[in-house]
Amino acid sequence: MKFSENWLRTFVNPPLSTNKLAHALTMAGLEVEGIEPVAPPFSKVVVAEVTSVRKHPDADHLNICEVDIGLAGVGEPLQIVCGAANVRGGVKVPCALEGAKLPGMAIKQTRIRGVESAGMLCSARELGLGEATAGLLLLPSDAPPGADFRDYYELEDKLLTLKLTPNRGDCLGLTGVAREVAAITSQNLKLPGTKPVESQIKETLAIHMHAPEACPLYCGRVVRDISLDVSTPQWMVRRLERSGVRTINAVVDVTNYVMLETGQPLHAFDLAKISGVLAGSIHVRYANAGETLQLLNGDNLMLQPDMLIIADEARPLALAGIMGGIESGVKPGVVDLFLESAFFNPGVIAGKSFSLGFSSDSAHRFERGVDFGATRSALERASALIMDICGGKPGPVVEIRNKLPQRDPIGLRLDRAQRVLGMNLGEARAAELLRRLQFSFSIDGGFFAVTPPTYRFDLVIEEDLIEELARIHGYNHIPAALPRARMGMLPEPETRKAPSRLRQILAGRDYQEVINYSFVDLSWETELVRNQRPVALKNPLSNQLAVMRSSLLGGLIANLQFNLNRKQTRVRLFEIGCCFERTGETYTQQEKIAGLCYGDAMAEQWGAHARAVDFYDAKADIEALFWPSPVQAATVVHPALHPGKSAEIQVGSKIAGYLGELHPRWQQKFDLPQSVVLFELNIDVLTTRALSKAAEFSKFPPIRRDIAVVVAESVNAQSMLDCMYAEKLPIISEISLFDVYRGKGVEDGKKSLAFRMLLQDTEKTLTDSDADRVTIKLIEVLQNRFDARLRN
Repeated sequence: MKFSENWLRTFVNPPLSTNKLAHALTMAGLEVEGIEPVAPPFSKVVVAEVTSVRKHPDADHLNICEVDIGLAGVGEPLQIVCGAANVRGGVKVPCALEGAKLPGMAIKQTRIRGVESAGMLCSARELGLGEATAGLLLLPSDAPPGADFRDYYELEDKLLTLKLTPNRGDCLGLTGVAREVAAITSQNLKLPGTKPVESQIKETLAIHMHAPEACPLYCGRVVRDISLDVSTPQWMVRRLERSGVRTINAVVDVTNYVMLETGQPLHAFDLAKISGVLAGSIHVRYANAGETLQLLNGDNLMLQPDMLIIADEARPLALAGIMGGIESGVKPGVVDLFLESAFFNPGVIAGKSFSLGFSSDSAHRFERGVDFGATRSALERASALIMDICGGKPGPVVEIRNKLPQRDPIGLRLDRAQRVLGMNLGEARAAELLRRLQFSFSIDGGFFAVTPPTYRFDLVIEEDLIEELARIHGYNHIPAALPRARMGMLPEPETRKAPSRLRQILAGRDYQEVINYSFVDLSWETELVRNQRPVALKNPLSNQLAVMRSSLLGGLIANLQFNLNRKQTRVRLFEIGCCFERTGETYTQQEKIAGLCYGDAMAEQWGAHARAVDFYDAKADIEALFWPSPVQAATVVHPALHPGKSAEIQVGSKIAGYLGELHPRWQQKFDLPQSVVLFELNIDVLTTRALSKAAEFSKFPPIRRDIAVVVAESVNAQSMLDCMYAEKLPIISEISLFDVYRGKGVEDGKKSLAFRMLLQDTEKTLTDSDADRVTIKLIEVLQNRFDARLRN
């Protein structure tokens, strides 16, 4: 939205400089994207009248002009040599006097082909006002000779460009911007008065509304006997050009001017091109299949059934709210008009410009919403201007009104505004701000019932009104208060281990954290973890993200593939996230932690031989997570894990999760060169730990005893450890397995297990007989329970 600052100041003139006005608008949410001068600087250029013209004696294309510059003290007219084709006696033009400085040149008295020339008659291009080269810039006949041209042409003006957000369609007209400036600066608003134009003829067009929901309000008027031979007034031309709109003819210029002024697009039809019964008729309807329309921009458009059109009895005349047709447009020779002003539903116009491949000023406004309360007054404003410029006889206004958008009151609570803004405006201040915005409201004990005006489509909820209070009060006037919080140590129960601590442990063991989508591929659920009833999404982002995950393993495998594709040969990843399961019609959410190990156990180095990571490396990481609670591993079958290299992780009587190598078929399916070790644990079990208890430390040295026994291959070493601990011999401080042997000296189907026992007493130094007695007791237990025999 580009406009002239001078034009704006005719509506509201705050005591602010251009830069301060731009800053005030920007701080109120109407960003001023650019400020540019109307013309480059120049001096000593006045309005002058060419009194006579005669041919130059030595040049056919040059003329010797006598120029009255109308300045006191200058008696004789100036003699100026001019080569412009449009110079003639009696015209008013800008004249650069001797000593004038124009863009790129300085003017001085000179001789041209032997004739003295005391200045220069100027074109628009020479003054930096445009690229036109047709000749001199001709001024209206009432231009006063001697007047400073910069003042006369309002060249000290500035052009402001607003970068409006889509919700502020009300500021696509200068009256909307003026309302904002008046509210921001608390200045009086002086909008041009609009009085109904009295009809001089009774002629009307019948208007048939076939799509009332798309066009709730349509106004039209016949105007006869206009004259298009007149020129558009210079003041209007200047305002149009400075808003980036080219002039066409007086009628079209008036409709464009009113659109820029009020934000209401209008359209003028050649009445002679509207066919129908008697005086003709207008139909507002959707297009029929096969209908075509040549638009004003020259496009031949094949109309679609979702396009709203303005038509007569025979054919389409205009694409409603977007662009008129070329056949019914106002061209030279037109004497009778049909003026249209309407409110089109924004939803009907929105998106049409994108599908058509072009936009228009009308579509840009209608798709954001125009002021349906000013539809008729805009028509009256345009009618009055046309009468003043082109003459003519207006007919009565025909108005078709249906169900317009409701502007229901919005509740605004002052206490709510205080909480949102962090300051108490008070009832009086809030009321003042709403009045400055020209909102209608009632007050009842700190509660405002505010009815939004018809031009503010962006006001719907209470927060919108709170934003308005903040904007007009001034964001820079809202006090900056540092947040205050009571500082204190939060309790950290000793029986809970925080997830942050788990992250620290795994990061310290060379893992890196990943975060994946909770939505996964259906095949991961049905095949990888055998979940036949996953939680399906009604509106998935894609086919690959169609269900909620019940396991974190699929995401980690996908992360591994991503890293392998980028030449990473050693990968350690973990993730903490929620998993979702469905039992009948009940849905549950459980937080889990999962890890993945791939490649070498240690980074490449000289201090250790390279070896692939294995089950026991990952088991050590799990034990670090659970420490000091002991962890047990039991054989288990899991659909994603290798049947002979997988285990169920148990902590006490609780099942914590699973650990194992990826099943070979999944390794083949995912095209993984090496085996992968994975684990997945329930956070609830992992973060719960037993309260530590104090125990007496022994001052006496420990004794170590080793025993090696031969047992059947099917005997589980953990069962043997549990059995020995179950004897609860008080002087045993530790029993652990340190060797497993199969081979020479051990018969087939058997294995040798070697256990280390540490014996220590808190009251005395143990003797060999004490140690031997305990050792014999444990050997007897193993012999009786597991048919173990002592290895020689």
